[in-house]
Amino acid sequence: MERPADTIARRARRAIGVFALAVALAVLMTWPLASGLGRLGRTTTMDGLYSIWNVGWVARTLVSHPGALFEANIFYPHHNTLAFSESNIGAGVVGIPAWWLTGNAYAAHNSALLFGFASTLFGTWLLLRHLTGDSVGAFAAAIMFAFCPYFFSHSAHIQLLMAGGIPLAMLALHRLVDRPTPARGVVLGLILAGQALSCAYYGIFAGLMVGYGVLLLAAMRRAWRDPRYWIAIALAAVTAILCVLPFFLPYLEIQRDEGFRRSLDDALRYSATPASYLATPAHAHHWILLLARRLGWHTGEVLFPGLLALTCGIAGLILGLRAPRTNRTDGGDRETAVLYGSLGALALWASFGPPAILYTVLFRAIPLFTFLRAPSRFGLVVAFALVVLASLALKRLARLPARQHWVAAAAIGIAAVAELNVLPFPWERALPVPNSYAALARMPRAPMAEFPFYGERVAFPLHAQYMVWSTTHWMPLLNGYSDHIPQDFREAAFVLDSFPSNDTFAVLQRRRVRYIGVHWDMFGPRAEEIRTRLQPFMPYLRLLASDANMSLYEIMAFP
Repeated sequence: MERPADTIARRARRAIGVFALAVALAVLMTWPLASGLGRLGRTTTMDGLYSIWNVGWVARTLVSHPGALFEANIFYPHHNTLAFSESNIGAGVVGIPAWWLTGNAYAAHNSALLFGFASTLFGTWLLLRHLTGDSVGAFAAAIMFAFCPYFFSHSAHIQLLMAGGIPLAMLALHRLVDRPTPARGVVLGLILAGQALSCAYYGIFAGLMVGYGVLLLAAMRRAWRDPRYWIAIALAAVTAILCVLPFFLPYLEIQRDEGFRRSLDDALRYSATPASYLATPAHAHHWILLLARRLGWHTGEVLFPGLLALTCGIAGLILGLRAPRTNRTDGGDRETAVLYGSLGALALWASFGPPAILYTVLFRAIPLFTFLRAPSRFGLVVAFALVVLASLALKRLARLPARQHWVAAAAIGIAAVAELNVLPFPWERALPVPNSYAALARMPRAPMAEFPFYGERVAFPLHAQYMVWSTTHWMPLLNGYSDHIPQDFREAAFVLDSFPSNDTFAVLQRRRVRYIGVHWDMFGPRAEEIRTRLQPFMPYLRLLASDANMSLYEIMAFP
């Protein structure tokens, strides 16, 4: 008879093996990223550069100055500037080892990116194994979610790759429903908090999914009068709120002080359309995209769940709804089909945004929705629900002899990889770091401004280049790019765009700027004109470093 300790050790070894396989698949499906962790990324998109800076800032600051976490080095002299967009606490935590080993923000970001894919695959496997009892088929189905087209379309948004908490939250809910205890309530709350700190969108989605599941499963299990059930759920809610609240307070301050909030008009622009569910970057789906374009459909968000997920999901839904009722404590396939079938339908409805009404109801009923602007992202929940339902279909493979079961599940997993891959992924090289920053890193910490200072709204994202370069020195920057752009930044940017001039130096003086970086190469054909116009101000500047591309100055006095 196997001892409990041996059983635990065997399960731990299996889990470690599965996670290692998940990491290997993440490396494969994102290749060649792993071959250049410190020098590859989405560097031609400013959102990609923002993510690299963000993860670098969090990974560094959580260890060195945790109390200053939200005082990010952008939009000086504003406070809580990390809260101007997604804080990416989860990705930053994952990136800590890479940052402190290399001091390279790309390495920190890319290690978090690989973890995002691997943890999503692993978490989904844990959930599907619990629901079906089939470890092998669960892994094949989990591949369909972890590498669905949606994730690859958001490779520049690190927070949207951190989805592992969604399946883990649902797993914790199922375990709590099966045996409600205070400990399981706390675990559910911790997972919800972890997901919220990794991605606010997914934290809200997971909370809504769990809340819906609590009510539906209470009805299906007749748990309305079970005090243990509601005590565990209450503990989950309290735990999640207490863990997230300290990190959420800066967002409330920004909303109060800066007037930052999303409207239904914002949501309308980022709503899904039926054609969105045909959009996909996978090579195997190219014909689908061509068909949509030929029909003149505007796809927008990438939400196609994959052919395998779609066909197996529909089959699983039918099989699950046809399954006999059961009195077992796990609820059976029928319960799974009802829960995830209805979740997928509701998420599909919500993804179409205000015109479809459901999103408007949620927006007006849930204050947190004032921080969101993209209803289309509910499409990820549709893909997730389809994969859970697909596992009910793949569960039938377990009836085969063991060898045939493994072969069939492996074939489906390989087919999923073949269908969903975008190999080789078109990563770009890291931005070359100007040599002058080596001198800046040795100087006392003080505010800095980088030029050209892009003054038009359409050009604001270009400030993300300076943010990534700042990971080599971490000086406070007047420059910045984020979801929220402060009004006084907009006004000052218009003036600073005219650098060099008496007006620009007046702005620099009011903001107590000590260092300025002038990127001659980024001025293009205007570089000589800028050099000439800067000459009258040279008596007030001390040259710290210079080359053909950039000059770094310290302001000794103001005109």
